[in-house]
Amino acid sequence: MGRPPTKLAEALRALRRRMGLTMSEVSRRTGVAISTLSKVESGKMSLTYDKLTQLCQGLGVDLADLLGGPAPAQGDTAKGRRSINRIGDGVVVRTEHYDHCYLSTDVSGKAFVPLVVSPQSRSFSDFPDYVRHGGEEFVYVLEGAVEVHTEYYKPVILQAGESMWMDSQMGHAYVAHGDAPCRVIAVCSGNETELIDAVNAVDHHPAQKAE
Repeated sequence: MGRPPTKLAEALRALRRRMGLTMSEVSRRTGVAISTLSKVESGKMSLTYDKLTQLCQGLGVDLADLLGGPAPAQGDTAKGRRSINRIGDGVVVRTEHYDHCYLSTDVSGKAFVPLVVSPQSRSFSDFPDYVRHGGEEFVYVLEGAVEVHTEYYKPVILQAGESMWMDSQMGHAYVAHGDAPCRVIAVCSGNETELIDAVNAVDHHPAQKAE
């Protein structure tokens, strides 16, 4: 995934300063250690989903507000906005089954969410259930091979350079195939908060296996 995500560092630092809080006050409100906050703001550390939500709840902000920038002015959504992602940019969210790197998080109100996914599981039996969320999803394999499981079709293996489109409301899961590292780029309709919630729901799902 490259170097640590600087955009999360910038977003957290900007939010803290905008609220007029010291790092100690943020730690007291959220329960996140000062040492952790310091590493995040210096770009040396990412945060898990649980820590991100803990931070947002303590500060009284929405996760999408933290990951993204301020909402565009009404009527300005299609007037020349752009977002460039340099090597190592992005906001990384790590879960039990995936490392997700959300791209272009400085743009709010996007029609789709681009992200780089590194599946961590190598067997579908690791998942208690499928991931489901609204919208559509396109996945392109950048490196290695991915085994895509869906609730209505037999599993399919995609090699580097191959791709797939699917209805995201259909249960699905990405599994790294083989021993080599696996990375895919996914483009999903919806928003960052919805996608993170969907993946996190599976990580905290009671241990019952989907057929």
